[in-house]
Amino acid sequence: MAIQSISTHSFAGQRPGTSGLRKKVTVFMQPNYLENFVQALFDVLSGIDAEGQRGTALQGQTLVLGGDGRYHNRAAVQTILKLAAANGVAKVLLGQGGILSTPAVSAVIRRRAALGGIVLSASHNPGGAEGDFGIKYNANNGGPASEAMTEAVYARTQVLTQLRMSDAPDINLNPLGVQMLEQMQVEVIDPVADYLAVMRSLFDFDQLRGLFQKGFTLRVDAMNAVGGPYAKAILEDVLGAPAGSVVNAVPLEDFGGLHPDPNPVNATDLIDHMSAPNAPDFGAAMDGDADRNMVVGRNFVVSPSDSLALMTAHAKLIPGYRHGLLGVARSMPTSAAVDRVVKALQLPCFETPTGWKFFGNLLDAGQVTLCGEESYGTGSSHVREKDGLWAILFWLSLQAATGKSVQTLVQEHWRIYGRNYYTRHDYEAIAVDVANALIVDLRASLPGLVGQRFGQRTVAVADDFAYTDPVDGSISNQQGVRLLFDDGARVIFRLSGTGTEGATLRLYLERYEANPDLHAVPVQIALADLAAVAEQVAGICARTGMAAPSVAT
Repeated sequence: MAIQSISTHSFAGQRPGTSGLRKKVTVFMQPNYLENFVQALFDVLSGIDAEGQRGTALQGQTLVLGGDGRYHNRAAVQTILKLAAANGVAKVLLGQGGILSTPAVSAVIRRRAALGGIVLSASHNPGGAEGDFGIKYNANNGGPASEAMTEAVYARTQVLTQLRMSDAPDINLNPLGVQMLEQMQVEVIDPVADYLAVMRSLFDFDQLRGLFQKGFTLRVDAMNAVGGPYAKAILEDVLGAPAGSVVNAVPLEDFGGLHPDPNPVNATDLIDHMSAPNAPDFGAAMDGDADRNMVVGRNFVVSPSDSLALMTAHAKLIPGYRHGLLGVARSMPTSAAVDRVVKALQLPCFETPTGWKFFGNLLDAGQVTLCGEESYGTGSSHVREKDGLWAILFWLSLQAATGKSVQTLVQEHWRIYGRNYYTRHDYEAIAVDVANALIVDLRASLPGLVGQRFGQRTVAVADDFAYTDPVDGSISNQQGVRLLFDDGARVIFRLSGTGTEGATLRLYLERYEANPDLHAVPVQIALADLAAVAEQVAGICARTGMAAPSVAT
């Protein structure tokens, strides 16, 4: 075995998006494509200087490595290990079989005091040979790398000419224990153990066992993705949920043909079961890397924004949060439902750009405890990622503590705080130039929109959201075009950074309803007038050629 120096060339388009670098599998399988990105990462972590001289910051360090098990995961793990060994990493903590959920990576980094970790996932995007793949780096706090670091990695990819890589044979990813690759230790770890320890520290497992002993039933759809082993181990094996409560529990390279995005459009099997006469008491789904969640009661789907608000209102019922919350943060496009709760509780509330990395600074500074995004992601200070199974355990604990169903909990919440009607319309695979032009024109129109009247509403604010981080002072501009109306309604336009093909335009619509007698209106009907305003302002249909959104959630 020897360390080789391999000539390479730069690739266009290796700038990470909202959550790492995501492309089609076929792109990642190009010779040296993955290698270039990982070598650039290791160069930045090593402390490479302006002359290209490598530092020694990686020497003696431990990294965590794992992914969601999608197509190309195992091959990518072998490649990264050989690059790590050649670049001076002392030890890699590798999930057994190359598997680690995204929240588990964060938990392992934090519990084992690692330098950071590499996550292999394209999250909720489709898998398989024709599907998507992704890679991102999480820092020593367990959270996604800062924008400054990802930009440094991208800059390095554009000037890279040499790879440092071991020519050692592939290692066996399955047996637990330590193997050597060159001078580097590779410790294959139980992917569930560290994560389970964190969950035990937060939730009353005896109370949850009692819930199932009383006959409580549930259906958790892991969508043939990485959350399956975690859900089966914790819900069925440790807590005693009935065998078979977790379905689609074996991670498959193509997710069994499912689109692992936990929403009513993609998790139709779960919705059908929860709408049946013999429906379980509780339903939930997780995405490809188990950081997102959808919560479902009997014939009742909980919106992610309502989930965050209700968790905030009832957090003291959970042992890990019994002393109260420091504050709450939500992404800008997320509904303002939680704002009403934190105001009543007299807690700080932060509105950030989309991307979990923006929550990391607030969590590390002790300014918030709970965080949430409208894209089915909630989490807390226990890790630095959103966490699907944590959210499921939180909701189970609320039901155990109150004896109330999902629907009763949400409807009681609406009666107290009012209902924020909310939806997201996704227009997918739009030509990039068309999407960019639409947003540019919207920005140009903003000054003229203030004061305009649309039906019974008047535009009070028209802007492009900008965020100044209250911890480090960093500024993030152009985070979404907003129309804020005098009655609190909102229309927001934003280009997503998590897709791999074309551009995805996301349209967010929201209005508040205080009257409990009007809380049962179907969401799309309740927001139809705002959808018409959005079309009038932006001309989405005419510009994209799409008569309706690809997905409405």
